[in-house]
Amino acid sequence: MQPISVEQLKARLDAGETIHLLDVREPGEHADFNIGGVLLPLGKVQSMQTEEIDNWKDQEVICYCRSGNRSGQACQILEMTGFSNVKNLSGGMMAWQDRIVK
Repeated sequence: MQPISVEQLKARLDAGETIHLLDVREPGEHADFNIGGVLLPLGKVQSMQTEEIDNWKDQEVICYCRSGNRSGQACQILEMTGFSNVKNLSGGMMAWQDRIVK
């Protein structure tokens, strides 16, 4: 698992890159604010209910949550289940809202 900063991710999104974003927060958090990621709460990742994203195994996946803790856990689990290129958004949505959303 590698970290990626909110600034790096924003630049890549602005450049039009196709990026697989995975939001591991809860549905209410996702509804309040999100950056377009597929919602798959950490509990589902922990119980290996990842069928929805299994086709991403050989592609870059950027996980995010509120602060970076849950997404870090999700990254570790995904790596153990065969995902080969997983990144954790440093600081999560708190950093995004603080540094990107003005």
